[in-house]
Amino acid sequence: MKNKFLHLIIGLFLLSMATACCDKKETTEVRKGNYRIVDNTIVFDEPQRIEGQKSVLQFTVDPIENVRIGFIGLGMRGPDAVDRMTYIDGVTVNALCDIEPDRVEAVQTKILEAKGLPRAAAYTGREGWKELCERDDIDLVYICTDWKTHVPMAVYAMQHGKHVAVEVPAATSLEECWQLVDVAEQTQRHCMMLENCCYDFFELTALNMAQKGMFGELIHGEGAYIHNLEPFWHEYYENWRLAFNQNHAGDVYPTHGLGPLCQAFNIHRGDRMKTLVSMGTPSYNGKKIAKEMMNVDDFANGDMTTTMIQTEKGKTLLIEHNVYTYRPYNRLYQLTGTDGFANKYPIEGFTVLEDKFPAGFLPEGVKLNPHGFVPAEVREKIMKEYLHPIAVEIEEKAKEVGGHGGMDFVMDYRLIYCLHNGLPLDQDVYDAAEWSCLGELTAASIANGGMPVQMPDFTRGDWNKVQGYKHAK
Repeated sequence: MKNKFLHLIIGLFLLSMATACCDKKETTEVRKGNYRIVDNTIVFDEPQRIEGQKSVLQFTVDPIENVRIGFIGLGMRGPDAVDRMTYIDGVTVNALCDIEPDRVEAVQTKILEAKGLPRAAAYTGREGWKELCERDDIDLVYICTDWKTHVPMAVYAMQHGKHVAVEVPAATSLEECWQLVDVAEQTQRHCMMLENCCYDFFELTALNMAQKGMFGELIHGEGAYIHNLEPFWHEYYENWRLAFNQNHAGDVYPTHGLGPLCQAFNIHRGDRMKTLVSMGTPSYNGKKIAKEMMNVDDFANGDMTTTMIQTEKGKTLLIEHNVYTYRPYNRLYQLTGTDGFANKYPIEGFTVLEDKFPAGFLPEGVKLNPHGFVPAEVREKIMKEYLHPIAVEIEEKAKEVGGHGGMDFVMDYRLIYCLHNGLPLDQDVYDAAEWSCLGELTAASIANGGMPVQMPDFTRGDWNKVQGYKHAK
């Protein structure tokens, strides 16, 4: 009997051990190029910060009294950028560069000379930009070229001691994103992505309201770039934009929708984007356009791409991209908080609880509906009274100069203001990398059936050192 009992105990012990072994989940890992699939999550390689390389979080340089600028790319966006800078004191346009000599000459005569300003040094051809970056009388290189040349030009400029402002997206691959970060840290130079939507008057107002607690705790945001580009495809030099979309899946142009959200949600300033999942439709209209314009049969980019992002704190962001289908322009910007809501496109409005406003703010007799937008008269008062301080000081001039309703000018003004005063820029190189990296990450998620992707930490652990996004004063 004693032996039988002993055998029973031993048997139960062995059974429990076997069960425990079976229950223990083994980590599965598969290598695919520059990423691994670990337990059904895509994990991209993240290079370590090398010895001697320093973070540029909240980075500043000595004030630059007169900012000497060299512009590269004078096609669609460049001439307007040159023109806007002529309205800002303490700026000198010292150099201009474009592949086409006629474009350089047009800016010289129609903008600089027409305003009584001296002609700038001129560079042309496909390598002229290097000579511009090598000049010793340039503080800032302003890049308005095709996407594929952004990083080579930005890197070369920083390596030659220049600060950089580069159009969106700043980079087109994860490797390029890390390259921008590393070179900015190595050279201790500014690298700002020119995300103008962060300076839209509605976005700035909503950001100011969110920072004042008008919406409670923000829990969800939505952003988009939905813009049928059919009338514009032919305006891109040598079809570069359509060719890029032909060869790249995913959200290749995420920053207009993502940038303002990241500021509102304090990304790498107390929170960070942790995981994304992306899905895309097949290409119908994109493929048709590419066949007509480029005589190609294959087209990688789906007509509609939808991406969901979760932050370290569990908040969610929804980002959409569609430049092919016939629908109204929609640069969605939406904030959902525990106590309120803001929405831009297709209907602009706010939902705010009455007790969030100071006494006397609401017109007599006006009652707010927590299930609808505030009345038009209240919305207009909000846009006036809660307009962000940086917009208040420059609003009139910005609307006069123009550029997407003035937001382009506010962007340039803030860039120069921060350089003049030795302040951190509104958007740093980590923003440039975080907002741009969605291209490759969403493509990987789509290629693997909507598999989650772990988002890189470009700050390398510093994302929680600064608490709350702020515009430097």
